[in-house]
Amino acid sequence: MSGGILAGFIAGVARLLAGATVRYAGYEPAAGQRVYFANHSSHLDFVVLWSALPSAERAKTRPVAGSDYWDKSAVRRFLAREVFRAVLVDRTGQNRERSPVDDMVAALEAGDSLIIFPEGTRGDGTAIAPFKSGIFHVASKKPQVDLVPVMIENLNRILPKGEIVPVPLLSSITLGPPLRLGTGETKEDFLARLRGELERLG
Repeated sequence: MSGGILAGFIAGVARLLAGATVRYAGYEPAAGQRVYFANHSSHLDFVVLWSALPSAERAKTRPVAGSDYWDKSAVRRFLAREVFRAVLVDRTGQNRERSPVDDMVAALEAGDSLIIFPEGTRGDGTAIAPFKSGIFHVASKKPQVDLVPVMIENLNRILPKGEIVPVPLLSSITLGPPLRLGTGETKEDFLARLRGELERLG
C-alpha cells in the first residue's frame, strides 16, 4: 500500500476512533499556507488534527514531531516519513546539525503547511503550558503565513500518556481565526497572545 493510500485510510480510522467534532470559530478553509498550532496532551493529537482538515489542506500539511519518538522503530519511521511526511526535529539537541526552526521554515518555503505544538511536550490535558520560542522565530521569518489556533479536547482521555491502546471516546477540535506576528511585537507578548487564543477556544 502506498503512503498516499495509507494516509487516507489512517485519516478515516482516526476520525472514527476519536469521534472528533470539528468546529470553526472564526476560521475558514482556504488555499493559502497555514501554521496550525495546538495544545498537546496525546500522541494522537497531530494524527486527529491532520485527519480533521479538509482533504485539500491535509494533502499539503506536515506535522512537526520529535525524531526521538518517531525514529525509534521502522514502523514509526515509515509512518512519519512516508505517510504523514512529518518534519522530524531533534528535541534533545544532542545530534542536531541545524535548528528545528530552519527545518520548519524550509518546509514552508517549499509550499507546505505545518502542524506544531508550541508547548514542546505533552501535558495532562488540564492546562496549557507556556509556549516555547520556536513559533515566534518561525513567524518572524515567515510573517506572511497565517497562524491558526487549534484547541483539541479530550484526546488525553482517549490515549492517556503512557498508554498504547486507545479508548474510543468523543473529542472536539476547534479552529480559531488566523493570526500573524504584530509589527514590533515582542517575543513574550506574542507567545502570551497565542496561548491566550488557545485558552479562549477551550
